[in-house]
Amino acid sequence: MLRYLCCIIIGLCSVKKSFSKPPNFIVIFTDDQGFEDLGCFGSPKIKTPHLDQLAADGRKFTSFYSANSVCSPSRASLMTGCYPVRVSIPGVLFPRHDIGLNPDEITIADLLKTKSYATACIGKWHIGHKPKFLPTSQGFDSYYGIPYSNDMTIDPEAKLAENINLREGFTLDRIRNEKPKKNLVPLMRNEEVIEYPCDQTTLTKRYTEEAVKFIEENKKRPFFLYLPHTMPHIPLFASENFKGKSKRGPYGDTIEEIDWSVGEIMKALRKNNLDEKTLVVYTSDNGPWKLKGGRGGSANPLRGYKFQTYEGGMRVPCIMHWKGKIPPGSSCDEIAATIDLLPTIAGLSGVKLPNDRTIDGKNIWPLISGKEGAKTPHEIYFFYKGNSLESARQGKWKLRRSGKKSQSIELYDLASDISESNNLAQENEALTNEIIQKMNSFDEKLKNAQRPAGKL
Repeated sequence: MLRYLCCIIIGLCSVKKSFSKPPNFIVIFTDDQGFEDLGCFGSPKIKTPHLDQLAADGRKFTSFYSANSVCSPSRASLMTGCYPVRVSIPGVLFPRHDIGLNPDEITIADLLKTKSYATACIGKWHIGHKPKFLPTSQGFDSYYGIPYSNDMTIDPEAKLAENINLREGFTLDRIRNEKPKKNLVPLMRNEEVIEYPCDQTTLTKRYTEEAVKFIEENKKRPFFLYLPHTMPHIPLFASENFKGKSKRGPYGDTIEEIDWSVGEIMKALRKNNLDEKTLVVYTSDNGPWKLKGGRGGSANPLRGYKFQTYEGGMRVPCIMHWKGKIPPGSSCDEIAATIDLLPTIAGLSGVKLPNDRTIDGKNIWPLISGKEGAKTPHEIYFFYKGNSLESARQGKWKLRRSGKKSQSIELYDLASDISESNNLAQENEALTNEIIQKMNSFDEKLKNAQRPAGKL
């Protein structure tokens, strides 16, 4: 008996010791990447050896969802752990907008700062480009990147750095007085524009260099690196080492360069003995554009694209890696989502969730760590399109309603019909009504407790 008790005590001590120092967190968030667009998720033409290795050493999530099928809402949700309508970011923000994620919201970075984490955002922010809404006002020590989508323009009122790198014949006067041009976007450091127009051909490379530098500089303290890549949002750009190299056209070029980027980040972690101390999450903000000419991604075998609440618009590839903590070469098909990252990271870092507001996400560490018998904490998961609650998934069932005047109701059994091709609503009237009732009830409660967006 004594020996048995000793073993228990030693085991408990080892568990405590393994989490005695807060872990590091890296979230890599691509833009408009389809469910199929990794080798380990079935892409027939895109080569992703580093991400395939990440999956071989970690865990794939095959029913992982973004909280929206467009940019700004999906990012607001990831940062706050809430459905986008709850934080009043239901649609895409543009340079003309003077709103953003409310600074009163508590982001992942805000939570981790209470534990003295170093925090950096490198890449596409897109939840407010005014200084009040930028990453440096939302818990991040530093920011480097394009503040919104790369097909947008510059805000003529943006703060320009004294040593700004002006390209393509632009002058300060032209920036302030000419009508902004689409696809010409600013590169920022913290709150200032340091390059205009941004050379997007080297963007993924520069993001990667910044990320590796951040890891090196903070290897002796806990850190949170949020790396929301600009690519593969259109227009597509890749550096000379990757341009024209993929069999999947320009889109494939961008994914293969992002794959290289992941390899560089993992190399930096291993070099500094941090791979056993770092949870790495790789996923996408939503599904792919429906585009031709090698410019769009693939959500096969899912139905739908970006802008839609079909699976192809919101189910995204996801890989998680943490050497020694996540079972290698494993896969999870339980429902999980980007809104779950905030509560999960809070739990792993020992930070208490705020008790003055609703957080929609759940702690999914049992799923990530491969705990035997672990099930999704989501009885039902909701899919918003703008301010409308359009779809919901309950277990294997997915209900979708569309049309403002005469709603069409669709019900799919995703276990046997992942492509959402066989509408079973009429055959399952009771279940259909049950899910609709739950959707209406949730939507009403959420909107009664909706929190405001940030305003100037």
